[in-house]
Amino acid sequence: MSFTFVLGFAAAAVVLQLLRLVVNSWYHARKAQSLGCGSLPRYPCKDPFGIGTLRESMAADKEKRIPELSEQRVQLMADRENRFVTTFITRNLGNDIIFTIEPRNVQAVLATQFKDFELGGVRRLSMHPLLGTGIFTADGEEWSRSRSLLRPQFTRDQISQLDLEEGHVKKAMQCMPVADNGWTAETDIQSIFFRLTIDSATEFLFGESAESQLGVLNGREDPKDSFAYYFDKSQHTASVRTRFEKLAFLVDNKETRYSDKRVHDYVDKFVAIALRNAENPKHDLEKGPYVFLDALAATTRDPIELRSQLLNILLAGRDTTASLLSWTTLMLARHPHIFQKLRESIIETFGTYSNPKNLTFADLKSCQALQYCMNESLRLYPSSHLTVAAPRATLLFLPAAALTAHLPYTVHVIHRRKDIWGPDADEFKPERWANRKAGWEYVPFNGGPRICIGQQFALTEAGYVLVRLLQRFDKIEDVYPERKIRYGLTLTSCPADLVTVRMHQADDA
Repeated sequence: MSFTFVLGFAAAAVVLQLLRLVVNSWYHARKAQSLGCGSLPRYPCKDPFGIGTLRESMAADKEKRIPELSEQRVQLMADRENRFVTTFITRNLGNDIIFTIEPRNVQAVLATQFKDFELGGVRRLSMHPLLGTGIFTADGEEWSRSRSLLRPQFTRDQISQLDLEEGHVKKAMQCMPVADNGWTAETDIQSIFFRLTIDSATEFLFGESAESQLGVLNGREDPKDSFAYYFDKSQHTASVRTRFEKLAFLVDNKETRYSDKRVHDYVDKFVAIALRNAENPKHDLEKGPYVFLDALAATTRDPIELRSQLLNILLAGRDTTASLLSWTTLMLARHPHIFQKLRESIIETFGTYSNPKNLTFADLKSCQALQYCMNESLRLYPSSHLTVAAPRATLLFLPAAALTAHLPYTVHVIHRRKDIWGPDADEFKPERWANRKAGWEYVPFNGGPRICIGQQFALTEAGYVLVRLLQRFDKIEDVYPERKIRYGLTLTSCPADLVTVRMHQADDA
């Protein structure tokens, strides 16, 4: 074979490859144009690797203003492009990331093009050391299995065990003593909420409460050596890992591994008990109160899988509820007229604190004022401000973008878009929900097949706690009303500065 022939063959191969690239580029451009996918602008970065973008995020995290940084980036892009930009490219540690606040893109990711997306390796790398393989960390068949295992455990009867919740509410109320003038002292109500929800969630899931509330009340427990403390600590580490993407291992050290181990050891103790019970023919699930773990152990005997599923649900059931309660109480403390209006509706619907009417799941759902307040809290302060989707293919087309990279969508910014929610989008106005039916512009619990499986569990518990709180107290004051709101981000979002309030006990409480 002559050298000339080889050279000609190589040249032809190069020409064909270039022609293929040109044809593909033309095809993709035509398809993108037919779907309304415009070219995406780039967020400015001073270096080609996007290290500056990471530094921005780390600085904002230190200052507890990550959601505000997302808003600022959207505004900067609007100023640069002289138009409102809903989708643009950012660079982070050498990777292009397509950032979006477009509800049509969210709908595509979560519903209409669900099979084209997955959580991706970054999320698995970030969360797996703590949560293992479960609904928040799995894709494909593993995710489908997790979903099918857990869904039967969230029936209406099981999530509406309000008698269990009442016991934990009473312990929480002990942490809010009143003086002779009827007022409480300055009260860190956010910590009370987080202890309440970890206690009720562990009882529901494991059959035994962590009893962190009683531990603090009785001075038996150091809060910094509790299961709740290490669970929160490990979550924060997981959230930091997400910003380092494939370099997430740089975040791990002896301290983070110890924290994860403390969490796993605590859950493993209950898993071992449940597995022993499952092997005992005399153990009857029908005899005692419903325990999530016992029911789950009837479907799988893998201890690691049981632990992973429990931790995934604990994250959804405990942190989402505590965050919702904290944000809602802060908003009510800063809007006393809304507090009074909601309290009037609660007293009329559910009676007084000392003489309550029978509260049921259906009753909580029927109280519109309560639903509007929780909806508005979740709009302004969603439990998860940012979600990242990874495309399964190298090129995907969305309604507003041709996608070649990871796609973070920030719920926080979508929920505050003034073109969708009006010029008062940044204001807490529960009445906006009176004649509104939300679509893909409101996704506090995600949507489509990945909609949060514990959504009703969280809303039921939060609603019940708010009812009992407003039955007992007829006034509430924010101790720091002028303090700028900051965001405490782990895998969920809560106020970074503790919600410190004073409350006045009603005469009929």
